Order: sequence, then structure tokens, then C-alpha cells
Amino acid sequence: MDSRYPSVEALTEKARQRMPGFAFDYLSGGCFSDVNLARNTQEIREIQLQPHYLRDFKEASQKTTLFGKTYDAPFGIAPVGLQGLMWPNSCEILAKAAKHHNIPFCLSTVGTASIETIADITKGDFWFQLYHPADNDLRDKLIERAYQAGCKTLVLLADTPTFAYRPKEIRNGLSIPPQMTLRNILQIITHPRWAIEQLITGSPEFKTMKPYIPKGLNMKHLGLFMNKTFSGRLTEDKIKAIRDKWSGNLVIKGIVNPADAERAIKLGVDGLIVSNHGGRQLDSGESTINALGDLVKKYGSETTLMMDGGMRSGVDIASSLASGAKFTFLGRAPMYGACAMGKQGGDQVLSILKRQLQQVMEQVGCEKTDDLPLHLLNRK
Repeated sequence: MDSRYPSVEALTEKARQRMPGFAFDYLSGGCFSDVNLARNTQEIREIQLQPHYLRDFKEASQKTTLFGKTYDAPFGIAPVGLQGLMWPNSCEILAKAAKHHNIPFCLSTVGTASIETIADITKGDFWFQLYHPADNDLRDKLIERAYQAGCKTLVLLADTPTFAYRPKEIRNGLSIPPQMTLRNILQIITHPRWAIEQLITGSPEFKTMKPYIPKGLNMKHLGLFMNKTFSGRLTEDKIKAIRDKWSGNLVIKGIVNPADAERAIKLGVDGLIVSNHGGRQLDSGESTINALGDLVKKYGSETTLMMDGGMRSGVDIASSLASGAKFTFLGRAPMYGACAMGKQGGDQVLSILKRQLQQVMEQVGCEKTDDLPLHLLNRK
């Protein structure tokens, strides 16, 4: 681990220095006034853990079994769109790091690496998040590609029924359709390392979607095409149709209320990821840690409850697990690592998170992650 960057906060600051402002804003920003973005982390950090110092204690193990597979840590890398815009090849960098650290990597439909590339890097050990297409034929093609590539866990995204209002992206020309403004060009010029890496790698593309995108579209028409392709919300009928087709693990991401959780469980899904899209969709929504509490009480014994959103450290991961999450996912933190350090960034951030979580478990006297709820002090 590089001692110059011992925390996600240090990696974030380094990433800010290396990236053009529009790229950093895309990664770090939420929607509207960033209220829910801040609430996610703030309310996780209101959780308190109680240590036990006089009990017998052997050692702390982070190994966690999820859907029949044992991972080396209770967290994975969440799906993030347009990673290559933020730092070239960051999608591939993080997939390699996830494989090396034996944790799950989840690829987004709108990621900048293809299903087949990530399958090759991870030896088929990856998750795929599906933005449900408006066209069922395209849906079936994407699902079949994921299955043929060895994917065992399909994640259906529920929390993006509409495009969010993100002022920073609008100002930076990264709305749909995107625009390259003079302001953005000046930012690129003043960040030569990013610009050189982009020239070497090539412009970021939606690699998984590339076979279905008409050739020769300019940026405006590409934006309109993607807008039309992924219009609409996830419904019970859509979930049923996919459940019938998909023989692997089926997970719904973006569940924050008991009514939706009950519907999803009745439809036969294998797990739920409590998520508000990293605070990027609804500024007046509740934090993920708060939503998790009610869902754990009602459905914690009926399904596998996971969580993402707001975690920036191993302490945050421990607090989320103590609150009842079986597993956690982080999107921004790994990306800050890749943007700050390039090829070494994935290993750096995962090493930080594992070391921090290990220290917390040893400090409170917790031998396995499943026992972290026994150390929850302020039960909500």
C-alpha cells in the first residue's frame, strides 16, 4: 500500500488534481443540491459500535459467503457508468483488482468495457447490472451475452425511472446529449496526463452497447439513441419475464421501501441491494443506511439484503454490516483510487478498505462479519 495515500479522502484529493473538472464533477456529484449525496455518508457515520474487550478473541476474518461463493471481504465494486470518461481503462483496472482481491465486480450496461472483456479479466467471475432496455429483443441479447460469458449474478436496476437533474453535468455539457464546451477543453489542456492517457486509450465508448448502436452517430444523436433505448421503469412484469429467462442469481438494486421489497421477494429474486443510486436521483430521498434499518427488520430473514451508497472507508462498511447488510458495494471509492493512481489505484483502495475494516473488527472484538450486528450500539 502506497503510504502517500492512506485513505479514500487522500485518493479523492489526488484524483481531483489529476482529472479535468468536468470528469471529477461527474464522479463526485449527486443531483440537485447534493443533499442526499451528503446524507448517505453522514447518517452512516452516526452509527456507533460497541467494543468488547474482556471476551476471548482469536482473530477477525472478513471472509463472507454470498450466493454460495466465499469472498475475501464483505464488499464489492458497484457498477459505475462511463468509467473511461473519468479515467481511461478504469473499468478494466478495477475488474483486475477485484479479481486479485477475490471480491465481486459488477459491470454496468453503460460501462466502458464490454461484457466479454470483463469476463476475460475476471475469468467469468463478475456480476452484470442491466439497465432494462425499452426493447425486449435487446434485453434478451444482453442477458444471453452475460450468461455465455459466465456471469452468475444479474442485477436489475430499479432506481432510475427518469433521468436525474444534475446541475454540474448540465453546466459541464455532460447532460444528454453531451457537449464539449470551451470550458471543458481548457480543463483538458491543463490536465495533460489525463489527456495523454485518453489519446492512448481512445475515446470512451459504451462497449457493451456498441454492437447495437448505429454507426456514424455524432454525440448528439448518440445521446438521443441511448435516451430512447433505456426509457421506462422496471415493473413486476419485466422482472417476471427476466426471472423466467435467467437461471442464475437475480438481484434488484435500488430498493428503499418495504412495499417494493415485498413485491420483489414474491417475484422470486435472490437478493436486494438497498440503494439510492449514490444520491444521484432523488435529493429528498432517505439515506441508504436509514432505509436498510426498516428492511432488515421486516425482510432480513427472507432474502439477502445488501447495500451501497455513502461508504468511503472500512469503518463505514463495518457500520453498514452492523446495521444488518449482508454485503456492501462501493462505487465512488474504487473510482477515486483508479483516477488518483491509474493501474495501481484499484489495489490501493481495496487494500485500504480491507485494512480499515480489519482494524475495526479487531478493535471491537468481532471474529466474523456476520457478528457485527452484535456490536451495534444505537439500534434504530
